[in-house]
Amino acid sequence: MSTALVTGGGRGIGRGIALRLAKEGWKVAVAARSTDEVAETARLSGGAILAVTADVSREEDVRAMTAQTERDLGGIDLLVNNAGIGGPLAPFLEASPDEWWKTLEVNLRGPYLCCRAVLPGMIAQGSGRIVNMASGAGTFPIPDMSAYVASKTALIRLSEQLAVEMKPHGITVFPIRPGVVRTAMVEQARGAVPLIQKILDEGQDVTPDVVAELVLFLASGKADQLSGRLFSVNEDVDEIVRRAEEVESGNLYVLRSRRL
Repeated sequence: MSTALVTGGGRGIGRGIALRLAKEGWKVAVAARSTDEVAETARLSGGAILAVTADVSREEDVRAMTAQTERDLGGIDLLVNNAGIGGPLAPFLEASPDEWWKTLEVNLRGPYLCCRAVLPGMIAQGSGRIVNMASGAGTFPIPDMSAYVASKTALIRLSEQLAVEMKPHGITVFPIRPGVVRTAMVEQARGAVPLIQKILDEGQDVTPDVVAELVLFLASGKADQLSGRLFSVNEDVDEIVRRAEEVESGNLYVLRSRRL
């Protein structure tokens, strides 16, 4: 039985992913800052999930979280870096510098610390998969969301970098676009970001289980050849994998500059 660690698993997308993994027979640990929320996720799983309280932006918390998961559930086969915040919703010059940087600490430093913590174990066992919760916001600018956009763009590039460095160790890394899910973060942003409101109004939002399906697909190994590529919930992932050679030769689903 494989082991998964899901951060930001106390509610929303993270909770949906954790519950689905547990339902599919995975041993699952969920982590979040709120003890009550991760405890509720564990309760909803019927006690099948290990609840861990941790702030992913704190290195000591991440080390303790990883050690507890490995001690109680065994070596980590899948890391889902889902914990994240929306950051200040304001023009760049009006946003609080502390709030702006806090977004980078959670959305980028958090996955960085989690990857650093789990990779030694994955290297030792010769396998592992990491899914980083990126965003469409990591591929284009959005007014009044500079911190979030910068953090998610950096996370996509970090995923590409790790995919290259971890390939010799049998470890794959995937950034993903989860689409718009009606989470607390989205509810906060919808009034300030017209694009989000438009997506909701047009019924283009998705449920956490749709995101969980993509995570399960990537965890299955079917897309390992395309490690480092950005996968999205609103695309035919089976077709993308079927055309893997075309994706690689065309340098598709990666962050690259396009030149004349």
